[in-house]
Amino acid sequence: MSKKSSYLLGILLTIVIGAFLYWKFCCSACHKQNKHIEENTKNKVVAVPDEKKAALNSFSVNDANGNLAFTIDDNFRFNKSNFAILDSVSSGVNDGVLKIKDYLNANSQKTVDITGYYTNEETNNSAFPNLGLARANSVKNYFVSKDVPAKAINTFGKLNDEIVADENGIFNGPLAFNIVTHNSSDDSAADNALKSACAALKENPIVLYFKPAHSSITLTSEQRKKLAIISQCVDKLGSKIQVIGHTDDTASKESNMRLGKKRAEFVKNYLVKNGILSENIETSSKGESSPIADNSTQEGRAKNRRTVITIN
Repeated sequence: MSKKSSYLLGILLTIVIGAFLYWKFCCSACHKQNKHIEENTKNKVVAVPDEKKAALNSFSVNDANGNLAFTIDDNFRFNKSNFAILDSVSSGVNDGVLKIKDYLNANSQKTVDITGYYTNEETNNSAFPNLGLARANSVKNYFVSKDVPAKAINTFGKLNDEIVADENGIFNGPLAFNIVTHNSSDDSAADNALKSACAALKENPIVLYFKPAHSSITLTSEQRKKLAIISQCVDKLGSKIQVIGHTDDTASKESNMRLGKKRAEFVKNYLVKNGILSENIETSSKGESSPIADNSTQEGRAKNRRTVITIN
């Protein structure tokens, strides 16, 4: 064998022996490690998040300081992202409302709190600060239709991501009811605070501005808060909502009076669709007679095309 052949054979043997030693000592360890990982993976329990199921929240009332207590396996129902009560109210729920009415009539120092729930996944298309308050207001209106005095009802809205809609997107009873017993000192303080809030609203009412072809209303968060105060002023103090339409002076006085009234009625319809009772809303028009800006400029005319929502 030539010297060159011996040299090449030595290189080949070195490669073969090196590959064998690598497989024996390295790959064997890798194989053991991979097997260990596979076994751990098989034995590992994968946590699956609990799926929340829709449930009926019963219509339940229990006065801890009195003798009214009942639970009805039914409730007011609402579509997801909506505040209108669904379908006809069942006889059981209606009977519960009548029990509350009789109880409040017999106990003048007591009121009922209605708390409406909403979730972060819902869209608030109401005129109220949140969908829960809008739902509570709808239920309040149902109570009022059954002759429960509005003055004896308090409404609240509360975020509650634990409530779940059913497969049809319906919430069954996203509400809580509570009977509250009052004393005279608490009532006086609450009345004074509300009177102050109502007086402040008269000084700084809700003002909606209209473009020439305006056909929709979108309230700001601040205006939604004001509307919630207006609703309390109506319920607790017997106030009436005043909706007053104003125009610029680009048409005749007679036409502008009609246009102002039309705008006021448009806003009233919006409020009624959002759960404000029609009988608590009065509309009027001042046409072009009360400008707040110069009608000779485009900016001034835009400010004068407005509707004011206030209370008497």
